Amino acid sequence: MPETTPPVFLADTLPTTGRTTLDGEEARHAATVRRLRAGEHLILSDGEGGMARCVIDAVQAGRDATLTLTIEEHWTEEPPALRVLIAQALAKGDRGELAVELATEAGADAIIPWRATRSVARWEQGTRGDKALGRWRTTARAAAKQARRAHLPEVTEPVGTRELTGLVQTVSRALILESGITTRLTEIALPEQGDILLIVGPEGGITDEELATLADAGATAIRLGPTVLRTSTAAAVALGALGVLTDRWK
Repeated sequence: MPETTPPVFLADTLPTTGRTTLDGEEARHAATVRRLRAGEHLILSDGEGGMARCVIDAVQAGRDATLTLTIEEHWTEEPPALRVLIAQALAKGDRGELAVELATEAGADAIIPWRATRSVARWEQGTRGDKALGRWRTTARAAAKQARRAHLPEVTEPVGTRELTGLVQTVSRALILESGITTRLTEIALPEQGDILLIVGPEGGITDEELATLADAGATAIRLGPTVLRTSTAAAVALGALGVLTDRWK
């Protein structure tokens, strides 16, 4: 039976050789939840492309858990030449966090929370908004580790349509995912490098005014296929399609 891929843990600093120590919440998770022991392997990531395969020399469990590690192999994974940014409309309940989880596992390079007109969740400034953003960032972090990703996607501060329009004007291509559109993703030209911005609306859909504003800024409205996708799944499906239609998966 082939060896299972070692779990990934995030480290603030990542030496290239020698011994290192994993501590804090990551060490507690490794020792208490994953129950890793001496002699087993794990992968450390700095979230910016640096990866190191390590063997565990010793484990100290408990509140002040630490793992003593020896680095066996170190490598760096470059980011894709064509990055995909997701402007994800705020969604009610846990659907927004599900959207972040699936998009991260599917390879999103950045996630921009969008205060769309029809978003039920508003994320007003203050403690509640900060907590909601924190949950998205925690979700992205956990999903990146689960997917064994070398790059942790940034989850930015939330934006309104005005800020999103400005972002549309800076990327190589901006695409609005909308079910009522006849143009399909397979019918448009895609760049080979730079940034693609995918704009995902809320459950109630993107308003005509928002569509017009974003289109005037240079965004193209498209649909992915014959079915209507939920806001929590649309980005992940689009990322999969882009993986096939571009060199992102090669």
